[in-house]
Amino acid sequence: MELLPKIQSPKDLRALPQEKLPQVADELRQMILETVSKIGGHLGSSLGAAELSVALHYVFETPKDRLVWDTGHQTYCHKLLTGRQAKFGTIRQFKGLSGFLKRDESEYDTFGAGHASTAVSAAVGMAAGRDVKGETNKVVAIVSDGCMTGGESYEGLQNAGMLGTDMIVVLNDNQMFISHRVGALGTYLTRLLTLGAVKQAEVEIKKFLERFKFWGAGILRVAKRAKVMLFPGMLFEEMGFAYFGPIDGHDVLQLVDVFKHVKKLKGPILIHCVTKKGKGYPLAEQFPITYHGLGKFDLETGKLAPATPAPPAYTKVFGQTLVKLAEKDPRVVAVTAAMPEGTGTDMFRDRFPKRYYDVGLAEQHAVTFAGGLACEGLKPVVAIYSTFLQRGYDQIEHDICLQKLPVVFALDRGGLVGEDGPTHHGVFDYAYLRMIPNMTIMAPADENELQHMMKTALSFDGPSSIRYPRGAGVGVPMDPEAQALPIGKGVRLREGKDATILAIGNRVHPSLEAAARLERDYGVSVGVINMRFVKPLDVELLRAAAAQTPKLVTVEDHVLEGGFGSAVLEALASPGAVTGAASNGSGYGRYQVLRLGHEGFIEHGAPAKLYDAAGISTDKIVERVADWMSLRKNAAPVAA
Repeated sequence: MELLPKIQSPKDLRALPQEKLPQVADELRQMILETVSKIGGHLGSSLGAAELSVALHYVFETPKDRLVWDTGHQTYCHKLLTGRQAKFGTIRQFKGLSGFLKRDESEYDTFGAGHASTAVSAAVGMAAGRDVKGETNKVVAIVSDGCMTGGESYEGLQNAGMLGTDMIVVLNDNQMFISHRVGALGTYLTRLLTLGAVKQAEVEIKKFLERFKFWGAGILRVAKRAKVMLFPGMLFEEMGFAYFGPIDGHDVLQLVDVFKHVKKLKGPILIHCVTKKGKGYPLAEQFPITYHGLGKFDLETGKLAPATPAPPAYTKVFGQTLVKLAEKDPRVVAVTAAMPEGTGTDMFRDRFPKRYYDVGLAEQHAVTFAGGLACEGLKPVVAIYSTFLQRGYDQIEHDICLQKLPVVFALDRGGLVGEDGPTHHGVFDYAYLRMIPNMTIMAPADENELQHMMKTALSFDGPSSIRYPRGAGVGVPMDPEAQALPIGKGVRLREGKDATILAIGNRVHPSLEAAARLERDYGVSVGVINMRFVKPLDVELLRAAAAQTPKLVTVEDHVLEGGFGSAVLEALASPGAVTGAASNGSGYGRYQVLRLGHEGFIEHGAPAKLYDAAGISTDKIVERVADWMSLRKNAAPVAA
């Protein structure tokens, strides 16, 4: 690499002659490919945004001029150009660079981004704040076409058009979400790229430019010289934006020319750039879904590193079970928000295409849409990552639970998700769902229990949720048929007379292992209960456990505030809920309760390291319970 090592900030980039910029883009791709092939990470989106990243930092005076990126998948080049080359090999690793955008990582990361469709709103806010302060810096939002299916993007666009403030939106159109693009917007953008549409645009260009006489003739000459077509995209024009495009997003010199001239203009501007996801690596171009985000792979052949033999993933078990249940019940339908492969609903899509709905990156709509399906007697299963379902909270409360509609929420990635970090860890769903009346909340201990909870949810006449983790299952035998479980009932897995661990979800099996080691290493008898349900809680089983042992331990892959442990404390505090409850209602006064779970936001890293750091791996459960029971010498006291 000749140029990239010399670029330690955008100032170094801007010192280069313009004709060197294509080489910079090529070297960025080379470094990304070499790094991701060794450690894994997001690939296709960043390869497709190389020229765009170079041109933006070359033309705009960053960080004074604000670049606001939508999601972080497309920002590896941005990181490499802004002083993070030396640490790039740590990306997504424990205590290394984030795979997304973080304000506390770099002043060039002007707004944190992990979820989609936030950039326009944030950029409008920054532009308005700049205006209040009387400053003149530029604000640029870089939005992928997938993010334009999210409602927040349009809320931001209409607000920007109404304010009329100076800001630029760059639409990075690579014709993809993580999966294939769906919806009317995708059709509209595709239509803009057809020859007929471009020819039709030529008729309107002069009329369009008359509104901007002070620059119209000059920019038209630039457009012709750079072979750029100004196309008055009706949708964006009607929202108050001056529209430019479509523009070749891989011609960095053309991009620079356009950005230089548009930078001088006033008012809201939208530049439509067409890019290729995976650009520069033929396999990533050919298979954009596979090479969106992946583990280690051979750079020469593209072959993924051999996978360690493992039990089937929870996502796969969910998808297979959904198909089996749908074969027996024609009322079962599946809904996802642009994540068919990620949620396992691609299996359902392939088997029942007429009963499958991908609504795009629109979680709010997905929830209410499912409510409409339920009103017509269908059984919708809404499969969305736990962290993304947060975006549909009001719809869950108002549109589903208030009306007691039988919608099943399948929350993939429940708990820690590892290298994706705090924007993607699904550690808040117990809390945000538990407070809503009429919601039933389940969490399987393993993949076999997942299939039974799927059957339970589809047999239940009301709103329900099942949250399950990312990655491989435990490896337990699978029952041949799914069976409905009794609602709100847990199961005792191990007897104990000194303490009882109340575990939920993917912490059940680590708790069983911890109980066995506590008996082996310290001679204490610890029982384990798989609670199965966070709501309704099995108060009868909880009462029996509290009566049997003086010490209770709750273990969950979730934040402590408002989570499963909080539900246990609330039940114990209810007057008469536990034998021997104090007359003042503090029923757990006789008993000691230790809650194990997460506190605050959790950073990115390998899951094993994160579970250790959180104190809920098998080893840490043993240590923390032993310390709490004063079984280890010189141990620090543990707060209950």
